[in-house]
Amino acid sequence: MTDSPFAPAPEQWQRLSSARQAYTDAVSPYYDETLQDVTHRACVSGDIGKADIGALLMWKRLRADTPWAAELMALADADVRRVTAAATIAARDTTLSRSSAAQAGRAALASLPGFRTGDALASAVLTAAAPDRMAVYDRRAHSGLRTLGITLSHAPGRYSRYIEAIDQLLAYAPAPIRNWTARDMDTALYWLNTTT
Repeated sequence: MTDSPFAPAPEQWQRLSSARQAYTDAVSPYYDETLQDVTHRACVSGDIGKADIGALLMWKRLRADTPWAAELMALADADVRRVTAAATIAARDTTLSRSSAAQAGRAALASLPGFRTGDALASAVLTAAAPDRMAVYDRRAHSGLRTLGITLSHAPGRYSRYIEAIDQLLAYAPAPIRNWTARDMDTALYWLNTTT
């Protein structure tokens, strides 16, 4: 569960819809090519290797000059792929709710350097692994939830609660928002505070 109940008002739904449109208008249609390339390879292989994690790191515009990046690079790619394969299976498991699949996928990634804390890169990997189910988390999307009156703490399990919040938004949304994908919702949340 999210940390607080929510029922966005009609004007909040309009702001969310406007944010999604503004994101689509402002961001290059080619921006997600890297994510789409990684997604395609993950669909074929069922796992994600170090090269694709590096691509997602660049796509998310995260820093790679950290100790965890060196630790990750010191692992065999086959070992990284074993871990990401387990995360992929969990994220794609349609017998689980989307938030339970997010929790299982996130837990599977936790053994890798760079995935022990924080959800930004992990969410990108899980979204590439299961693009029809997962969504990208970052601090701006988190702030977007707060703008809608949805509290999401930084306590462990945040990513699954984030996915649950997205599911609840999609479930209660008016048309056409209710037909958005989780990724559509995360981009709207990401852009929400830039459209005030």
